Amino acid sequence: MIGGGLGGLVTGALLSKEGYRVTVLEKNGIIGGGLQCFHRHNTIFETGIHILGGFTEGGSLSKICSYLGILDKLDIRHTDSDCIDSIIFGNGEEHYRLPRGKMAFETYLSGLFPDQAERLHRYMNAMWALSEEVDLFYLREDDGNPLRSHSPEFLMPADMFIAKYISDPVLAELLAYMNPMYAGVAGHTPAFVHALINVLYINGSSMFAGGSQQMADALARVIVNGGGEIRAGDPVTEIAVEERAVTHVVTRSGKKYKGELYISDIHPCTLLELLPETAFIKSYRNRLQEIPNSYSAFSLYIKFKDGAEQPFVNHPCYYQKEHGRIWKLEEYDNSYPNGFMYLTSPAKKQDRWAERMTVNCPMPFSAVEKWAGSRTGNRPADYYVWKEEIKQRILENLEIVSPGINERIEFCLTSSPLTIRDFYGTKEGAIYGYNRDCTNMALSQISIATKVRNLLLTGQNINLHGICGVPLTAIQTAECIAGRGVIVRKINEDYERRKHV
Repeated sequence: MIGGGLGGLVTGALLSKEGYRVTVLEKNGIIGGGLQCFHRHNTIFETGIHILGGFTEGGSLSKICSYLGILDKLDIRHTDSDCIDSIIFGNGEEHYRLPRGKMAFETYLSGLFPDQAERLHRYMNAMWALSEEVDLFYLREDDGNPLRSHSPEFLMPADMFIAKYISDPVLAELLAYMNPMYAGVAGHTPAFVHALINVLYINGSSMFAGGSQQMADALARVIVNGGGEIRAGDPVTEIAVEERAVTHVVTRSGKKYKGELYISDIHPCTLLELLPETAFIKSYRNRLQEIPNSYSAFSLYIKFKDGAEQPFVNHPCYYQKEHGRIWKLEEYDNSYPNGFMYLTSPAKKQDRWAERMTVNCPMPFSAVEKWAGSRTGNRPADYYVWKEEIKQRILENLEIVSPGINERIEFCLTSSPLTIRDFYGTKEGAIYGYNRDCTNMALSQISIATKVRNLLLTGQNINLHGICGVPLTAIQTAECIAGRGVIVRKINEDYERRKHV
């Protein structure tokens, strides 16, 4: 397994359950990818995975983790039922609190926009119908028919899908508030991506208490208990290919690893750098390089002073400076930031006061293009001046939604698209890998199997992204080896058995 992110670890854990001996090679000293956490001054911070979907009873992630035997090892805290997300506009006077569940969500917004009630009802039903078209989302075995057609709305641009049903511009913007969860682009992001993300979180969201690293560590134990190994801190530098098959991989320390099968959990463009040019035909290599990447992010990691009495909020909050920019949050200009998501992640024993906060602001890679040749730990001085300026801009806006917050901060760390690029190994620091473009879906659709016959792909670039999408893609990768439908069937059988115990 080349790469020990969420996709690699779930794929490896599933194959370990099938009796395969898995070796995970991770370039960083800590496994987990987006699950990875870091510590500063005895404070833990998540780097990528902040909010979870699919962990409520009967949810796909709950079923998968239960099958792998790790669900009871995870400390998961569900967000408030009366407010899974809050959205704040402008000076904070316009504030929405969205409840959990399809009916409650619809009832709340219908009460605020009564003239849109019927339109909203049809929109919600249409969104759920789109999610039903993706069998894997509900852990159903698909029929394997590649020619099966989808509804006309499936590949409609997400913004047009909303506009088809909703005529009020403010409500339309509210319904697109999860845009930062899938890096939505007007006219390009397909409606089914919008639907899957929204259905997932409206059904119930959660957070890790004490950090997301716990899931990476739990998955690693499944692999090790199955006779496998986790090798971190020694990146793969070469993948040797002969006669269309990988023969071995070489790491920076000079070690060689051989296996019958090889799975890549890294960005396809990063994978190309490790392979000989002859491994793939030129047209395929060019295609991987040409697929647009999702935008990146600038993040703040805030530690509050002891006794500062910064309230803990048991759900994410979304801030937008003004209306009309929900599809343009990543734009980088003098008005940046246009909006951001912030949350106070729970501690193991959380009380009414927050210990820490993470703020994520969408940002294009172009904002840091001038320093693209630098690497972590060796950046020029003007880069740090720029980071400080962006940090202060964000803190000024954060003060609007949480007055006095700056006085309660003990320290504040920052990361940029360059940080994401260098630590995750993703092209242009893309937070969700490749963009799915409904105007050219063929370009961004990548097969799990490659022309190198013993090399498979997994991870967020291949099918779906995020805490739910990546494990679902991992199932598809594992079933390329174990057999179509084998693992989905076992997950559902395990769930039914546990329900009756």
